[in-house]
Amino acid sequence: MKTNLLLFFLFSSLSLFAQIEISGKIIDEKGEPIQGANVYLNGTYDGASTDEKGLFKFKTNTEGMQLLVVSFLSFETLKKTIEVTNFQNQILKLNESVNTLDAVILTAGTFEAGDKARVSVLKPLDIVTTAGAVGDIIGALATLPGAQTVGESNRLFVRGGEADETQTFVDGLRVAQPYGVAANELPTRGRFSPFLFSGISFSTGGYSEEYGEALSSVLLLNTNDDVKQEQTEISVMTVGLGLGNTQRWGKSSLTFNLSYVNLAPYQLLVQQRVDWNKPYQTLAGETVFRREFKNGLLKIYASLDVADFDLNQEDINQLNKIRFDLTNTNFYGNASYKGTFGTNWNIQTGMSYGISNNSIQINTSLVDNVEFASHFKTKLSKKITERIKISGGLDYFITQFAEDYDSNDGLTFSSGYHNSIAAAYVGSDIFFNKRMALKFGLRAANASLLNEFHVSPRLAFAYKVSAKGQFSIAYGDFTQTPKQEYIKYTSDLLSERASHYILNYQYYHDGKTFRVETYYKNYTDLVKFDTTTPQFDSNYSSNGTGFAQGLDVFWRDNKTVKNLEYWISYSYIDTKRDYKDYPSEAQPSFIANHTLSVVTKKWIENWKSQLGFSYTLNSGRPYNNPNASQFMDGKTKPYQNLSFNWAYLIAAQKILYFSVSNIMGTNNIFGYQYANTPNVNGEFERRAITQPANRFFFVGFFWTISDDKKSNQLDNL
Repeated sequence: MKTNLLLFFLFSSLSLFAQIEISGKIIDEKGEPIQGANVYLNGTYDGASTDEKGLFKFKTNTEGMQLLVVSFLSFETLKKTIEVTNFQNQILKLNESVNTLDAVILTAGTFEAGDKARVSVLKPLDIVTTAGAVGDIIGALATLPGAQTVGESNRLFVRGGEADETQTFVDGLRVAQPYGVAANELPTRGRFSPFLFSGISFSTGGYSEEYGEALSSVLLLNTNDDVKQEQTEISVMTVGLGLGNTQRWGKSSLTFNLSYVNLAPYQLLVQQRVDWNKPYQTLAGETVFRREFKNGLLKIYASLDVADFDLNQEDINQLNKIRFDLTNTNFYGNASYKGTFGTNWNIQTGMSYGISNNSIQINTSLVDNVEFASHFKTKLSKKITERIKISGGLDYFITQFAEDYDSNDGLTFSSGYHNSIAAAYVGSDIFFNKRMALKFGLRAANASLLNEFHVSPRLAFAYKVSAKGQFSIAYGDFTQTPKQEYIKYTSDLLSERASHYILNYQYYHDGKTFRVETYYKNYTDLVKFDTTTPQFDSNYSSNGTGFAQGLDVFWRDNKTVKNLEYWISYSYIDTKRDYKDYPSEAQPSFIANHTLSVVTKKWIENWKSQLGFSYTLNSGRPYNNPNASQFMDGKTKPYQNLSFNWAYLIAAQKILYFSVSNIMGTNNIFGYQYANTPNVNGEFERRAITQPANRFFFVGFFWTISDDKKSNQLDNL
């Protein structure tokens, strides 16, 4: 027994003598000590935490080369191979993590919305809670700086660009026809229901190499990745009916929305300036199918709508009104997959397909056209290190258009085109630290119709000057195939080009966001022609030029006053173009130099109500008066629109909703159409282009049926 005890004490003593001490100090990038960092040898229980001076010390029985791990919240984990017998009083430096919430982000030219955005300046539900937007995505985005109010169109005009210079993508895949159909000088709406989308990115310029064929802006819409529960939504409105349903089983879910809109009953009650034979009506449906896999998510989106209307339009050059009868059928669908594979590679791939057919009767002449558009996409990305991410991908666009025209005098004419665009892009995100980041990339594309190859560089840089504020700059070259109404007649053109230069400052703290951004855009190779409108026998060229420069300011606050949020945006733009049939460089007719928008929303608990107001004020827009000596010398009166909405919670799942646009009934004038020839007094007569009605009223009842018996559409109204 005594022998055993002696052996035990002998081996214990030898073990104590064999222990090696490891010590050192942990500091940050500024040389300051880090208290509370965990320091240990990988695969052992040997380790310690640093004290207030950043010092650590512990003993180990291990020998030779070992992996030392140092970790601390908001810092990158350090892993260092050491020789334990020689590691005493060493100094180790931890780098700040670039993935923390207060790290720098690239914001120049981009507004983010959604749960995944680091800083959201607009929430998805803002789309339908903004007074005057009436549930239209484009209507809500028009209240952000950089967007122009073009009331006779209601499409998205951004920083001096026309509406077709903004491209729309759903789950990363291009949509060729993002707007509903309308007659000339009448507003339209976006085709997509905001209820199906969880995230929105609205880029006013300087967007990344991932996106092409957009001269001014891109709008990215991301459908919901998952659903919380099964539910049914029923809508009864002054303009139609709506039905939605969500089903969920296992790792799959399906959501669909159906809607029927008919403006005839509404227009019997509210007088219109439009001479309708058959008011606008449409039957539309959307669906999203989702399937979760072990390493990814598959989503299939589809939308189909059929719309028609018939009206008589005034024309200053015609004695009688022109009858315009249109029927449109539009389908868009895509399938996308996002996932991981291999050693932390990310993949995003998919395809989209769209077809749009218009059958048009203009008096007794007939026009029939059809467009087929497809987009195939694959993108790969990988984090090389905590601070470096690389990405690259391929795009392939196919567009085919055909149009047949049969006039009342027996003349027939056919036009169309087939275009394919192959593109490849590569880029990298580099975070030098949590205060400084760089993004750069290249996009190369070849267009078959124009027989043209071009390379476009993109660059963005951001620097965080304080815990709450940062600066960003962005530069990029962008190209776009000329619009359909030109290339259906000729392919002897170049891609239109624009260069963007952007400087941005953003402040974000405790529910308050402030952004100020200045920019300059240079346009080249814009399309010009020698007739008043594009014709099959016009002479076309790519000799057009232009520029746009301005200042955008945005402020949002949702914390200062309880249950109240508001935002204010202001834009100033100076822009001119020499394109189309312009005889000289001039400010386009869709541009207002000054635009101010104020949006506010308030929840009143005692009333069980959410109230909202929005106000937009634009300076006058230019128009060309042939009675004047200078081209585009006229200016319309300023545009004003004050709108209001009220959502009342009748019961837990039943809501009554009311809204009115342009409460003051301002008779906004968007421009003038002048006669082609002077009257007997030598004057060119004109007619004003105005809104269809001074006000738009909307009343709806929304009923949600769900498992929890609590969910409703209040946040979506």
